[in-house]
Amino acid sequence: MKRDINVYKDIIDLNHFEPKNHQRMTMDKRASQFLPFAALSGYEDSILETARLTTTKIELSDDDMKLLSYELENIDYNSEYEITYFVPDLKKDGGSYLVITGYIRRIDKENKVIILKTKKKIELEQIIDIKKIRES
Repeated sequence: MKRDINVYKDIIDLNHFEPKNHQRMTMDKRASQFLPFAALSGYEDSILETARLTTTKIELSDDDMKLLSYELENIDYNSEYEITYFVPDLKKDGGSYLVITGYIRRIDKENKVIILKTKKKIELEQIIDIKKIRES
């Protein structure tokens, strides 16, 4: 359906309205009025957090504990080690396993941590495996 432009001839040449008491809204602010509205703010983050997987911590057998204790007691501070350890998740049950390589600076038995030369601290109770990978 085509409209006749003559219908608007009485208003077509009028000046555009300009507010007298405030400045015009910027184009960015005008555009933001038409952005999608999230009625449930945080819902998408909650869904993503629920979908994020964690792993349960492995409980070492007595034999595995003895082997790990032996390795820790016989650390060669001039060798590089690969350490597998559990990192508990701060938001939900479980966590993840990380593997780090490096040289051990010392074992702090009082605080129950291994301190690497990079100053990274790993709790002894979270370690599930330690292997010497390179001798100096």
